Amino acid sequence: MRVAPQLPDAWAQAVDRFASHLRDERMLAARSVDAYLSDVRQFAGFCADFGVVDPAEVEPLLLRRWLAALAGEAYARASLARKTAAVRALFALLHGRGVVARNPALHLGTPKPERRLPKALRRDQVDALLAALDAGTPRGLRDVAVLELLYASGARVAEVVGLDVDAVDLVSATARLHGKGDKDRIVPLGEPACRAVERWLSAGRPVLARRNLAPPPALLLSTRGARMSANEARTVVSHAAAAAGLGRVTPHTLRHSYATHLLEGGADLRSVQELLGHVALSTTQIYTHLSRDHLRRSYESAHPRA
Repeated sequence: MRVAPQLPDAWAQAVDRFASHLRDERMLAARSVDAYLSDVRQFAGFCADFGVVDPAEVEPLLLRRWLAALAGEAYARASLARKTAAVRALFALLHGRGVVARNPALHLGTPKPERRLPKALRRDQVDALLAALDAGTPRGLRDVAVLELLYASGARVAEVVGLDVDAVDLVSATARLHGKGDKDRIVPLGEPACRAVERWLSAGRPVLARRNLAPPPALLLSTRGARMSANEARTVVSHAAAAAGLGRVTPHTLRHSYATHLLEGGADLRSVQELLGHVALSTTQIYTHLSRDHLRRSYESAHPRA
């Protein structure tokens, strides 16, 4: 579906008003603003093709036709949901400012995006990943600590690289993670993770810290002695996966694997929710699909009448 190269004046003014709202009032990131504006311009061009040159002339039926046309062009559900949200936000603004007398998108349904099951590694694959790196150098000690922390805590990559030295207690085998919503949570660490962190602190971190005149309090440092970035941690995981022959693996894959293995081992959903830092239990429930698959395989292999 084409985007009109030049919109009718009323549509152009509406889009400009929407752009100012997104940037100055909602203060969205530039990429988000660009995506929303692209969507509403596309809709405006569709309307202009039907002879509707003013937002005040839009009827609910025209909105439904637009969505049907998008669906016919095989847009992904996530894209349809975003485009719908953009047009709903546009008309909410125009109605609130008195530009249109009524909101034609008020009851416009939002297509539900497909919910994909997260990828989780098998336990033997996790073992292979954790054994794939050489811990014979300061950088190697750090990289092993990164992998062990990610899998032992189920933390998001930003939470792991955000750890300061004093946020990890090797005596109690816990880490204090600073997560989404500016909330902290305490998670347990296993013995292998504690050993990896201890070796990094004693033989690895002091070497890298000397490369920076004012090293940060960060637990994990870059090779220049600064706080390790999330992208650097992703690279560590990617390189370990390649060395282990596992294909594409990300820090979030380890988070998914952590949750799945906990549920397979008998942990209750509420506990996993708390450990992952999920606000809603429904977010955690996606992992039950994976654990059910595990239970089905166990049943089929063990029950005499499976």
